[in-house]
Amino acid sequence: MSEIAFKPISFVFIRFLSLLSRVAKMTEPSKVIHVRNVGPEISENDLLQLVHPFGVVTKLVMLRAKNQALLQMQDVASAVSALQYYANVQPSVRGRNVYVQFSSHQELTTMDQNSQGRKGDQDAQPNRILLVTIHHLLYPITVEVLHQVFSPHGFVEKIVTFQKSAGFQALIQYQSRQSAVSAINALQGRNIYDGCCQLDIQFSNLTELQVNYNNERSRDFTNPSLPSEQKGRSSQSGYGDGGGMYALQPPGARPVAFPQVGLPQLCTELHPAIAAAFGGGLPPGISGTNDRCTVLVSNLNPDEIDEDKLFNLFSLYGNIVRIKLLRSKPDHALVQMGDGFQAELAVHFLKGAMLFGKRLEVNFSKYPNITPAPDTHDYSNSNLNRFNRNAAKNYRYCCSPTKMIHVSTLPQDITEEEIVTHLEKHGSIVNTKLFEANGKKQALVLFETEEQATEALVCKHASLIDGSTIRISFSQLQAI
Repeated sequence: MSEIAFKPISFVFIRFLSLLSRVAKMTEPSKVIHVRNVGPEISENDLLQLVHPFGVVTKLVMLRAKNQALLQMQDVASAVSALQYYANVQPSVRGRNVYVQFSSHQELTTMDQNSQGRKGDQDAQPNRILLVTIHHLLYPITVEVLHQVFSPHGFVEKIVTFQKSAGFQALIQYQSRQSAVSAINALQGRNIYDGCCQLDIQFSNLTELQVNYNNERSRDFTNPSLPSEQKGRSSQSGYGDGGGMYALQPPGARPVAFPQVGLPQLCTELHPAIAAAFGGGLPPGISGTNDRCTVLVSNLNPDEIDEDKLFNLFSLYGNIVRIKLLRSKPDHALVQMGDGFQAELAVHFLKGAMLFGKRLEVNFSKYPNITPAPDTHDYSNSNLNRFNRNAAKNYRYCCSPTKMIHVSTLPQDITEEEIVTHLEKHGSIVNTKLFEANGKKQALVLFETEEQATEALVCKHASLIDGSTIRISFSQLQAI
């Protein structure tokens, strides 16, 4: 009995010592907060929101290699308030528990921010080329926008934009290294637009950018005579995907003519739009070589689904030609997309998505197209097809279902309460934001789950609010 009783006493004693250790750390307040278990999905903006209620953050250092971060508050009192609150409430960011304590640093220096924080990322030394990743991309970012943002800090020689798994990225080459250092100090963590398009800037390890075309994706400001039409694809060492339709070549290689082989269904008029949207490389998992336009959707909820709801969902990834629900298999449907590339996007982003309590299976069909018939719905001439205009913008926003939806073409006098009333039957709405862009009312609506947001989209896209036909798509923003 004594041996059995001894073990819990030992356990309690060990826990007591651990608690004493934590209290000892808490007795040395600092305005620098040390955050642990910072996963790769957590951005600087997420951490700022974590401590925003307690005061102003003056400096932030991400230690990516260690999954940690350092945040310097404006004063010690703000840091104490934050840690006192999180002593009783487990802090969580993007579903991940993080752990906070006072840092042994009393102050973060500029050198801490520019070298220690960046060293964990890629050990890059300061040079004149910056690698810029843009998070929370709500508005399109062009070469002109980037030049406007970065040119106040020095002469910008070249800009190249491209798409990678990390998101929309750009390489900015200054005339001098001093200008690049000035830009990274002034712009790191800043938003291009209010509340979105956050800049995450690192020093690149490249020594020179190669620009072959002056267009919406790349620009050489030292050589305005470069052609604007892109008939090939150039590359830089260190960025872009290695395969697929937009494969990049090693440094010094000549541009390769735009490949047509293997793409009989990819309409040539869409090539510029795709190129503009995806820049240097297609999203991971997208080959760009599929030539099958029709997809088979299974495990549908036959009591809830219909052709128009499927149209609302699949039209996020391309124009819809026809949709047919299979009578012999009520939980199956065929969806014919505008071309093979759009069909590949739909399969890639919708496979496994939850809708009406069912997990969708989306695969390429053995049928090349859907034969017109009385039980087939034809959408080829629908003005609701999203890729007839602004195709590049729509390709850029292709993603898997998220918890956040973006609602546009709203009435000018709409209120947040009216938006909630229109959508709340489809799930628990966590937050909303009504804003105006280019003189038009738009909204962001955050649901509790991806499935709820997906249901709201398939049921309410193209519905009417005060005579206005609203448009709904998924937003890649994580928070409002």
